[in-house]
Amino acid sequence: MNAPAAVAALAIADIADADVEAVIALWQRCGLTRPWNDPASDIALARRRENSTVLVGLADGAIVATAMVGHDGHRGWVYYVAVDPDRRKKGLGRAIMDAAEQWLRAAGLPKLQLMVRRENAQAGAFYQSLGYEEADTVVYAKWIDGRTKS
Repeated sequence: MNAPAAVAALAIADIADADVEAVIALWQRCGLTRPWNDPASDIALARRRENSTVLVGLADGAIVATAMVGHDGHRGWVYYVAVDPDRRKKGLGRAIMDAAEQWLRAAGLPKLQLMVRRENAQAGAFYQSLGYEEADTVVYAKWIDGRTKS
C-alpha cells in the first residue's frame, strides 16, 4: 500500500444547507449521479435522521470531498464518496473515508459496507487499497415506489 505523495489538509464537517448545491455539482462532476436518483432528495433523506449524514471535506475554502454515511443499527453504509477530479492522488479520498469510518465507530458500528459498480475498477482498487474486501454477497434491488430504472 503506497501512501500519497502529499496529503492536503482536509477539514471535515456535516453538510450545511449552503453546501447542497456545491455537493451536487461535485457528485455530477465525478459521475456519481444517475437519472433515477435525485441527489437533492438523497441528501435530504440522509439529513433527516441521526443515523445518517453527508460529510464534506473542505480544503482552501472549497468542498473537495464527500461521503454519505449512515447505518441501519447493525452495519454502516457509505455512498457518494467523491473527490474533486483535479485534486485526486493527494490523500483526500483516504481522509474522507477515514472520517466516515470514525463516524460509524462513534455510533458503535462494527462493520462498514459499500457498493461499487462493476465497471468502476478504479474505485474498486481504491477501496482495496484501504483494506476493503469484496464480499461474498449479491445485492438485489427493487423499486417499490413505482418508478423504473429506464
